[in-house]
Amino acid sequence: MAQNRREFLKKAGLGVGLFTILPREVLGKLGGNTRYTAPSDQLTRGIIGTGGIGMSGLHFASDERCRLVAVCDVDKYHLRKALDAGVERFNTQLQPYKDWRDLVHDPNVDIVHIATPSHWHGIMAVEAAKAGKDIFCEKPMTRTIGEGEKVVKAVHDYGRIFRLDTWFRFTDTFYGLGTTVEPLKKLVDSGVLGWPLTVRISASTGFAWKFYWTGKTGLVQQPIPEELDYDMWLGPAPYKPYHPHRVHQTFRGYWDYESGGLGDMGQHYIDPVQYILGKDDTYPVKVEVDAPVQDADAVGIWRKITYTYADGCRIILEGEGFESSGKVPYIEGPNGKVYQGFECDIPGVQNPQAFLNELPAPAPRHTDFLDCVRTRQHFALDERIGHHSCTIVNIGSAALRLNRTLNFDPDTCRFIGDDAANALINQPMRTPWASYMSL
Repeated sequence: MAQNRREFLKKAGLGVGLFTILPREVLGKLGGNTRYTAPSDQLTRGIIGTGGIGMSGLHFASDERCRLVAVCDVDKYHLRKALDAGVERFNTQLQPYKDWRDLVHDPNVDIVHIATPSHWHGIMAVEAAKAGKDIFCEKPMTRTIGEGEKVVKAVHDYGRIFRLDTWFRFTDTFYGLGTTVEPLKKLVDSGVLGWPLTVRISASTGFAWKFYWTGKTGLVQQPIPEELDYDMWLGPAPYKPYHPHRVHQTFRGYWDYESGGLGDMGQHYIDPVQYILGKDDTYPVKVEVDAPVQDADAVGIWRKITYTYADGCRIILEGEGFESSGKVPYIEGPNGKVYQGFECDIPGVQNPQAFLNELPAPAPRHTDFLDCVRTRQHFALDERIGHHSCTIVNIGSAALRLNRTLNFDPDTCRFIGDDAANALINQPMRTPWASYMSL
């Protein structure tokens, strides 16, 4: 396992003060790793996937703390657009790559930003960790539970810093909820709502934004565009004849790559609930679905997905048919309810804001990813916590795909008495991609 560089220097009697005066290559050799970023250096980053989120203003950026140096895409048009944007926005010629492995092993890249379709996240994160890179990964963290387990192990074994890019447990306001997480966390931690709690994620919170990101059946094979390396785009996924609806923005509607709106938006909404309920170290024990029978290839719609924890807490995802369900509580307990906009119905609490002001703030968390890279502190939404909330998405995906209630063991992270569900935990990968997950 890679040794933490600060721990090495302390044991060697060198002290952390040397971090600002020893050059990167010297510190790298001292720690047994030829790559190390001293606090005085500007970090560098490479983006894999420049067709969508990777090109957003939030991510396609360079500043004095971290400089974008490389981009990779299997679509020539996407790659050219990224290169042109690098010149236009930063007056910089970015290093282009068609094969993501070349970017991951580029010695000039400190941080690998994974902005590809979800079926690539696990392999790329594991390989980046092996290459000694820190990792910024878009949601969902992985497409399967087994891939998530491998990512957690690789990041730990190779001593890397990982950030999952969903932000609602931090400072941003939920989609449509009208409040940040902190007041909800304080209220739940106070116990005033009672226990167990039910959290309802309804269409009115914005969850329906991409709910109808479904697939199509009966696709007729189309010629592969000259600009697209379709075989590399598929990567570990089973080979299916090319159709434009299977790739780029609409890929989410196919089980081979994601699980529709549940996969696309589920972790955004479920991850902060894990934090609010204080359940970052566990999982639900049961998931129930109300949905039509799903196609084997194309993801379809669903009406409701209900997760239940061992202590009776529930997360309810409302889909088709709930778009106009009226005023429903976001959090409900035996002793009170909380609605959108932090409207509270709690007997005995006449002024919720004044009540909150008397409550202690949640424990501080490390929410500056670049600072975490420099100091080697875990990011607030690291690989372990991210894997927990992504697993909840993936057990819901399994229940939806199989169209039945599933019981889950939080200790073994396996389904109870359901071989078909457990077969979805570690799904086959095309050659040679499975070998990249070996640890």
